[in-house]
Amino acid sequence: MNTYGEIRWPRVLLAGFLAEVLVIALVIPFALLLGKNTLTYTAPAASLLACFVFAIWVGRPLNSRFVLHGILVGVVATLIYVALTRGRPEPAAYLVAHGLKIFGGAAGGLVAARRQKPAQQLHTPAGETGRP
Repeated sequence: MNTYGEIRWPRVLLAGFLAEVLVIALVIPFALLLGKNTLTYTAPAASLLACFVFAIWVGRPLNSRFVLHGILVGVVATLIYVALTRGRPEPAAYLVAHGLKIFGGAAGGLVAARRQKPAQQLHTPAGETGRP
């Protein structure tokens, strides 16, 4: 289904969007219950977690470039946030959160690759390396 080197853009774009929605869904309740000051702590953690989870989801059907796809999920989520705020200046914690989106996406891609590797080894006939 997925050829080597192909970027699954529809899945990446959807995952970036859903990751940003998840960040908002995780952060808003804390802000409403505990005050806006909690955003500087919850936004970075939620950003990391959301992009990590959706990068794993993006990586499930892939054969290659898992980490790249994860990074792209983080980049898309970051660009969506920047578009929503119209590029206004942000607190330092939010800039850190953007970096954590990309890092979380890369980490999720790495986890997806490691999960995929044992499955690929099971389908490789004896004596073959599984390399193209």
